[in-house]
Amino acid sequence: MTFNHTVRQTHRWLSIIFTLTVIVAMAANWHPAPPEWVYYLPLPPLLLMLLSGLYLFALPYLKKRQA
Repeated sequence: MTFNHTVRQTHRWLSIIFTLTVIVAMAANWHPAPPEWVYYLPLPPLLLMLLSGLYLFALPYLKKRQA
Protein backbone atom coordinates (compact mmCIF):
# COMPACT_ATOMS: atom_id res chain seq x y z
CA MET A 1 0.00 0.00 0.00
CA THR A 2 1.43 3.36 -0.99
CA PHE A 3 1.46 6.54 1.04
CA ASN A 4 -1.04 8.17 -1.34
CA HIS A 5 -3.49 5.30 -0.88
CA THR A 6 -3.18 5.62 2.90
CA VAL A 7 -3.85 9.37 2.75
CA ARG A 8 -6.92 8.81 0.55
CA GLN A 9 -8.29 6.13 2.86
CA THR A 10 -7.66 8.30 5.93
CA HIS A 11 -9.38 11.25 4.24
CA ARG A 12 -12.46 9.10 3.54
CA TRP A 13 -12.69 7.88 7.12
CA LEU A 14 -12.17 11.38 8.47
CA SER A 15 -15.11 12.60 6.39
CA ILE A 16 -17.32 9.96 8.02
CA ILE A 17 -16.10 10.94 11.49
CA PHE A 18 -16.62 14.62 10.69
CA THR A 19 -20.18 13.99 9.51
CA LEU A 20 -20.99 12.05 12.68
CA THR A 21 -19.57 14.75 14.95
CA VAL A 22 -21.62 17.42 13.15
CA ILE A 23 -24.75 15.30 13.64
CA VAL A 24 -23.90 14.91 17.35
CA ALA A 25 -23.39 18.67 17.70
CA MET A 26 -26.72 19.38 16.02
CA ALA A 27 -28.51 16.81 18.17
CA ALA A 28 -26.97 18.33 21.31
CA ASN A 29 -28.32 21.70 20.23
CA TRP A 30 -31.85 20.45 20.86
CA HIS A 31 -31.17 20.42 24.59
CA PRO A 32 -31.76 23.67 26.44
CA ALA A 33 -28.12 24.43 27.28
CA PRO A 34 -25.56 22.11 25.69
CA PRO A 35 -21.98 22.43 26.92
CA GLU A 36 -19.71 24.69 24.88
CA TRP A 37 -17.23 21.94 23.98
CA VAL A 38 -19.88 20.12 21.93
CA TYR A 39 -19.62 22.80 19.26
CA TYR A 40 -15.86 22.24 18.98
CA LEU A 41 -16.10 18.48 18.39
CA PRO A 42 -16.06 18.69 14.57
CA LEU A 43 -12.94 20.86 14.45
CA PRO A 44 -10.16 18.22 14.89
CA PRO A 45 -11.43 15.97 12.07
CA LEU A 46 -12.00 19.07 9.94
CA LEU A 47 -8.40 20.21 10.44
CA LEU A 48 -7.07 16.76 9.54
CA MET A 49 -9.33 16.68 6.48
CA LEU A 50 -8.00 20.10 5.44
CA LEU A 51 -4.40 18.88 5.61
CA SER A 52 -5.05 15.62 3.78
CA GLY A 53 -7.28 17.37 1.24
CA LEU A 54 -4.61 19.95 0.45
CA TYR A 55 -2.10 17.15 -0.04
CA LEU A 56 -4.46 15.28 -2.36
CA PHE A 57 -5.20 18.49 -4.25
CA ALA A 58 -1.51 19.23 -4.81
CA LEU A 59 -0.60 15.66 -5.74
CA PRO A 60 -1.27 15.88 -9.52
CA TYR A 61 0.70 19.15 -9.75
CA LEU A 62 3.62 17.64 -7.89
CA LYS A 63 3.64 14.61 -10.17
CA LYS A 64 3.56 16.85 -13.27
CA ARG A 65 6.51 18.80 -11.96
CA GLN A 66 8.60 15.67 -11.38
CA ALA A 67 8.00 14.33 -14.89
